[in-house]
Amino acid sequence: MDRKPANGVPEVPGIDLQFRPQSYFWPLGLEKHLLARIKGAERKAALKEFIDANLPDAIPDFLAQSALSDDERQALGRIHPVFMGGEYLPDLLQNELAIMRITIASTTQDVTSVYARRGKNRISYRVVDEYDGDTLSGRNTRTSARPLSLGELEAFFNGAWSIFDVLAMNFRHRGYDRDDLLGFVVDVESQFYPQIGELYERRIEAWGAARREKLALDRLKKVELFPSD
Repeated sequence: MDRKPANGVPEVPGIDLQFRPQSYFWPLGLEKHLLARIKGAERKAALKEFIDANLPDAIPDFLAQSALSDDERQALGRIHPVFMGGEYLPDLLQNELAIMRITIASTTQDVTSVYARRGKNRISYRVVDEYDGDTLSGRNTRTSARPLSLGELEAFFNGAWSIFDVLAMNFRHRGYDRDDLLGFVVDVESQFYPQIGELYERRIEAWGAARREKLALDRLKKVELFPSD
């Protein structure tokens, strides 16, 4: 049986759920600060390519903007709906940045994110989506005196918005194929938690395996109840 740390999420071999970043805020490298404040998924990916290529002076202003105007968002959407992903998240407040996000392969590449804001004595968090909170299903705010551990962040995020509910809704009639499940999750990303992508990949693999096992058992029960002649 998997051991559970104090925050109640099962341990994953090789994943340090107790990992806690020293800070989300300054002093940070300029690159990390920029990436943590870009809303658009495609713009963020393009900005990271410039940074990884060590071409900071070549970054267009359009990519470095935290948020776009309505006209700019509509122009991107006319190119392809996928370019709208993340652009309709709530604007970041002063002293606030995104500490993690999940992007899914919906038509408009929807993004759900966790924002963190520095206060006088505590850090305030909120889980946000691109639909004025309509896709959130649980408590989506909390505070802490220091940055969250990886396990605490996972528990908070999943409590407000569950990727597993989204996967169930999209794949319950399609057999929960492993590659389909993992392919639907475009990205699980954080500038502060380097293992978060691997953590969610492992969680989704385990969740999908359990769903496939249940489907197989359900089919077996039907055969036993209604044997063919």
